[in-house]
Amino acid sequence: MSGAINMLTSFYLSYKRTNTKNIDPMYPISHSISSSCTISNVPLLVSCCKKLKSGCTLKFVKASLATEDFTEEVNVDDVSSRLKVTATVNVRKSKEVNVLKKLTELPWLHSQKDSSYEGFVFQLVSTQVDPSSMKPKVSKESVLDWSKCTSLKDSDKDTGCFSFKVKLVIDEDFGEPGAILVRNHYDKELFVETISLEDCFHFSCNSWIQPAHTSKEKRIFFSNKAYLPSQTPKGLKYLRDRELKNKRGDGKGQRLLVDRIYDYDTYNDLGNPDKGAEFTRSTLGGEKNPHPRRCRTGRPNTATDVNVEKPVNLLISSTYVPRDEALEGTRRKDIFMGVWKGVLHNIPAMVTTLFNGNEVSIDISNLATGLYRNVSQAKSLNAYGLFKFLDIKEMLKFETPKTMSWNITSYVRDDEFGRQTLAGMNPVSIERLEVFPPVSKLDPSMYGSNLKEEHIICHLNGMSVQQALDEKKLFILDYHDIYLPFLDRINAQEGRKAYGTRTIFFLTTAGTLKPIAIELSLPPNDSNLPSKQVFTPPVDATTNWLWQLGKAHVCSNDAGVHQLIHHWLRVHACMEPFIIAAHRHLSSMHPVFKLLNPHMRHVLGINAMARESLISAEGIIESGFSSGRYSTHMVSAAYRNWWRFDLEGLPQDLIRRGMAVPDETRPHGLKLLIEDYPYANDGLLIWSAIQELVHTYVNHYYHDDNVVIYDTELQSWYSEAINVGHADVREASWWPKLCNPAKLTEILTIIIWISSAQHAALNFGQYHYGGYVPNRPPLMQKLIPKEHELEYASFIADPHGYFLDSLPSLFQTTKYMAVLDIISAHSHEEEYLGEIKDMFTSWPGEPKIIEAFYKFSMEIRKIENEIKRRNVDPKLRNRCGAGIPPYELLLPTSEPGVTGRELIRPYDIQSTNAYVVEVATDHGRAHHPDRSWYVRFVVICGGHHDSKRPMKVDCE
Repeated sequence: MSGAINMLTSFYLSYKRTNTKNIDPMYPISHSISSSCTISNVPLLVSCCKKLKSGCTLKFVKASLATEDFTEEVNVDDVSSRLKVTATVNVRKSKEVNVLKKLTELPWLHSQKDSSYEGFVFQLVSTQVDPSSMKPKVSKESVLDWSKCTSLKDSDKDTGCFSFKVKLVIDEDFGEPGAILVRNHYDKELFVETISLEDCFHFSCNSWIQPAHTSKEKRIFFSNKAYLPSQTPKGLKYLRDRELKNKRGDGKGQRLLVDRIYDYDTYNDLGNPDKGAEFTRSTLGGEKNPHPRRCRTGRPNTATDVNVEKPVNLLISSTYVPRDEALEGTRRKDIFMGVWKGVLHNIPAMVTTLFNGNEVSIDISNLATGLYRNVSQAKSLNAYGLFKFLDIKEMLKFETPKTMSWNITSYVRDDEFGRQTLAGMNPVSIERLEVFPPVSKLDPSMYGSNLKEEHIICHLNGMSVQQALDEKKLFILDYHDIYLPFLDRINAQEGRKAYGTRTIFFLTTAGTLKPIAIELSLPPNDSNLPSKQVFTPPVDATTNWLWQLGKAHVCSNDAGVHQLIHHWLRVHACMEPFIIAAHRHLSSMHPVFKLLNPHMRHVLGINAMARESLISAEGIIESGFSSGRYSTHMVSAAYRNWWRFDLEGLPQDLIRRGMAVPDETRPHGLKLLIEDYPYANDGLLIWSAIQELVHTYVNHYYHDDNVVIYDTELQSWYSEAINVGHADVREASWWPKLCNPAKLTEILTIIIWISSAQHAALNFGQYHYGGYVPNRPPLMQKLIPKEHELEYASFIADPHGYFLDSLPSLFQTTKYMAVLDIISAHSHEEEYLGEIKDMFTSWPGEPKIIEAFYKFSMEIRKIENEIKRRNVDPKLRNRCGAGIPPYELLLPTSEPGVTGRELIRPYDIQSTNAYVVEVATDHGRAHHPDRSWYVRFVVICGGHHDSKRPMKVDCE
């Protein structure tokens, strides 16, 4: 232990000598350093630093970053004052290929030629500069050669995860380690997870290191200590700027899959005009079709149109995203397994379609037993290991959606139709109706409404229309303006028919929504035929089937708006510029980057996959939704006319839609107009917990307005995200001004909310709410016939058959279900909201931040219990009742697979080697009756603790 004390003493003494202004490059040390010292906020070193023997001669190796010299070559004759420290390096090989096995089989690995470059090369960088050269102090380069490592086990080779010890030589006055430089001299890329120096200083790398022959740059990894730009130690300033410059690139050339460059481009890669005019698609981004920007790939242009980027050949490659953003390992495996499962599920429908020679309609009478598996039977058999003996037909079937009853009908019930607007797959479109009849934001003279008071008056429980409006009892799903401008083109497509729809709901005394009128609109034409139809709850057989067809068209529009606007645009596309800008302008040392980083992972990779197969020409959206090839035009219109970043937070969104009014006397400062609104009720709990965490975090690092204003990295991040990433709306006046800690808290809370809870509410329920297609069709193939039309006679003769023919075909249905099954699934490696495995090493010397995370964790656990309580409360009829599934999309836990639950999980306190001991005290209860009456001790432990056994703590 004396060696460890000497090392810490060297950090302290060198810091006192340099007296660097405006920085605190060392962990807080109380009193003097001695053999009986007290160290606060620092884990004790578990291994000693060893002095080198005198008489040795060492040589500093010249280390270069790109073309600039970082250190000078220095000969040292007297090394009696040198220390040897141990770094533990955790590495992972690619799970796609057994890289380590291949490496160990190569003969050059054991070659003695130029042995100093046969492995990973490490060099430690101090936070301090050498007074004589004014360059950062560095250690001697150390080489890690796996071929000489005897500690590697066969089990490590199989799992791909292993760790090594590396000896690094430093001066006694080296100062605090601030960064480590790494170069890979093997022939394959390898993933460095963490580097720990004497179990005291930690570097969270989590990055792929490319071979030196493909990357000239040494990789730079900073310690986990957070620094604002103005607080950067002198020894790290150059490296901080250099790393950001490396990630920005020069904006030229085609990006390779191994690159780590973040840049912007328009969505000019959705079509392929080289294949023909039918594959031409408009570029998203620009004055004509505004849209957020994407990550630039630099691929060559098509031969037909030089403004269009050639699509990637997915058979041999994939769309570029920076290397660390690509989906890897189990997460990628889960996606591929989902794809293969989808292929298997589609086999029966494919065979049936091929056998009949045309598109086959859904057979409701055979749907339950033909497409869906009896889940309880499958689980029962699997419990005895008999799953492999199931009938092959059962293995080709889909899981049964949770919302699907075995008492199946071909249409959704009115009560369930209303309930799902508040607790379904899309609970973010419902609005309060403020005027009747509803008014279009399009040209009112052309796009008025045919809704009359006589259509709804008999459904208002004796109220007048004006009284119902005044008492806030009327609500609307309004898909009129978003669809109507595109309907001529949409309906000209084969097998696609849609309307602009408006649906009026009445709030019952039970707190549920009852649909009372549906208006279907087509573009005005020159004929005398009406372009609008109004349907009301049925009074006979004919009006019943017309009513069901009307609801099916509304559900089809709702599915399209949910997927295109609320899910793709708001959650995925609009977040990408903030992520790109963060990597370009926020150092990994920046507190804001450290807070946002868990919520930014994999978004660019998922968005790239969406460009490949979701929103591309003839992709999932075009083939599966009514809007077809004009889907992205609708996205562009919504971005131009409706999206606003300042209204993306949950409270602001609820107020915008008229679903809540400000009320400072209520929890969260809002009064919900529908008290049993599961998405809003549960969401506000999550929102407030995130907001409180972010508020504490921001105010810890930003004490006043000037710190925010003069944070150059922060301001560059936000400015570029707006002016480049959201260039088409950069002039909007509604962008929040980043001028004080309160505004920063607002911006960060919105980003974290969207990336976590909002995404979960819109994504993970898709299969269970949309997997029974007759209840929620993604497209309709027929319009509703009118009395003067030829098809009306067919409708009257067989209304059920006409309804089924209007729905997607059997093959379209199974393809859509397979997609929902894939995108609704949780990965086995799911990353939960705010999950940090090593909290004390992630925020060293920051007890207030650690305490904030602990409080957040406890709050999330309370929220989980509250949601479970609500789900069994019979008074809450939108989430509890006969055949009503509980609302679990914001529940903070989930298992892998299609669970219909959230991915929020409390911070993993137990995995941090820190344990919270709660001691009840009468003193605390007596003196603070309004507070929790316990004292909380955080105990730092050197090893793992079995949470099932009590832990003894001796306290004086």
